[in-house]
Amino acid sequence: MIDTASERRALAGRLVQAGVLTTPAWRAAVESVPRELFLNPGVFLQEEGRWRPVTAVGSDPEKWVKIAYTLDTLTTQLDGHLTADQVSEPVAGLPTSSSTTPALVVGMIESLDVETGHQVLEIGTGTGYSAAVMCHRLGEDNVTTVEVDPEVAARADAALEAAGFSTWTVTGDGLLGHPRRAPYDRVIATCAVRRIPHTWIRQTKPGGIIVATVGTWANGSGLAKVTVNGDGTAEGQIIGRASFMQARSQAAVPVSGDLSARTAYADSDRETKVSPLMLDEWMPAFLAQLAAPGAQYVRAATSEGAQLLYLFDPERESFAEFTPNGDGWRVRQGGPVALWDNVEQALTAWQAAGSPDITAVRLHITAGCHTYWIGGLQITTRASSHWIGDESALRWRHRLTGP
Repeated sequence: MIDTASERRALAGRLVQAGVLTTPAWRAAVESVPRELFLNPGVFLQEEGRWRPVTAVGSDPEKWVKIAYTLDTLTTQLDGHLTADQVSEPVAGLPTSSSTTPALVVGMIESLDVETGHQVLEIGTGTGYSAAVMCHRLGEDNVTTVEVDPEVAARADAALEAAGFSTWTVTGDGLLGHPRRAPYDRVIATCAVRRIPHTWIRQTKPGGIIVATVGTWANGSGLAKVTVNGDGTAEGQIIGRASFMQARSQAAVPVSGDLSARTAYADSDRETKVSPLMLDEWMPAFLAQLAAPGAQYVRAATSEGAQLLYLFDPERESFAEFTPNGDGWRVRQGGPVALWDNVEQALTAWQAAGSPDITAVRLHITAGCHTYWIGGLQITTRASSHWIGDESALRWRHRLTGP
């Protein structure tokens, strides 16, 4: 086995240089936890649209260590079951578990503002690396980590044991938290959620902090940091961009099939006020998810190569189809929810407010809704996507159901 102490120190140095690792205690954790232990049996590297398996066994040790200490996110599972040791040639597939870039994971851990003795609940164990880093800082008995996939949980538990941490590794739905070990001082989620479940708030002590990625689009999610209040509410802000795999039970099924059939019957057809290409940008994409919860952004092309863009909301049986129209775009909308009307209103209000960055977004959470706002313009949306607005604040409200 290669001694990776120098690689760990180099990784910590790169994270310090990037500005995400600022605390001596967390630096000591990064320098102590061997990331390679948490990548068994192997990883998938993307090459030309496919995934090439690379395993620790059979790989050149120096090349394997170089992979292990990259700042890249490393995919460890495809399609909910396939691991790198099960195939020998590049394969197609959808990533379902990974070792997220240390730059994001360590930055989130720093954002928790932990103190000695704090109890932390982690949602989404994954490989177990982030749990190990927290165990080094806080002690193994102060970290509880929940993973929904039994096989992923078993591999993470074995890796944690190999690293010397017999922590609380739980197999279950992380959206429900883990009440048996509650209350917690801190909660961190290494998967994306549509909203912060109120179960996490109920299981967090007043004054406790929750850090989680909210959003369903990989290119438009926000890293939320909220403080729990004594009355069961929480409030805070979006502190940056983040991209994680969706929580398994909330993962959207990709829209497929004959898209022309899905958009055959429209209720309206008009020119857009803003370009739908804005949805390729992070902040507009984040706003679109607030304005049209459940919608998916889909790119396609005609047989002649013409570009087509869509918004689909399968749950509400609604769509918006965009086609180029000279220097602009036309939108056809169908179904009970005018998806683009809602998104467009949010985007134009945001532009009128000076197009602030995602870190300007504030949020307030109750048992019944999430409210987001920027500065002082107001727009409110409920689950039906009905807009109510005045001129005092830019605001979105989601009526919520479930835990």
